[in-house]
Amino acid sequence: MDDVTVMPRGREFTREDLDAMPEDGNRYELLDGLLVVTPAPGTRHQGVLTELLFRLRGACPPHLRVRCAPLDVALGPGTVVQPDLLVAPRAAFTDRDLPVAPLLAVEILSPSTRLYDLTHKRAALEAAGCPHYWVIDPDTPSITAWTLTDGHYRQTGYAAADQTFTTRHPFPLTFRPADLLD
Repeated sequence: MDDVTVMPRGREFTREDLDAMPEDGNRYELLDGLLVVTPAPGTRHQGVLTELLFRLRGACPPHLRVRCAPLDVALGPGTVVQPDLLVAPRAAFTDRDLPVAPLLAVEILSPSTRLYDLTHKRAALEAAGCPHYWVIDPDTPSITAWTLTDGHYRQTGYAAADQTFTTRHPFPLTFRPADLLD
């Protein structure tokens, strides 16, 4: 009975409810008090994540950190997300989580998360003031980059397959989406 989780009835989920979720391989996030449960990512997703993680870490300046899920990003009392990859100032992290919006959040699309990543999670990060949001689509392969401008995301980059993606934010980086497939 120790592994039974009781869901709250008649109220929004809280960070405390999220902390009580089982460690069962699923990803648990909160979006405006609603619990979002997604399955563990597949091997293709994880391969792209690993390749991009190495590129980001190799280019990251010392005052910033690159981290990957599962790591809570607490955007508010009822919104806790776990971007696949993120970049934030070293000083912003606590032992528990990142209690502010990252400088960059990256999502790698999976069939089970595609709609959520492109709509709800993107909107939550936009509302929280995350300056840069990237979405990698392993099926194309491609990257779409948005930059927060006047409180709203504006697409500022796109590259597919062997095209070169170059950015200066949050630090200079260049790669081809096809190179992320292992």
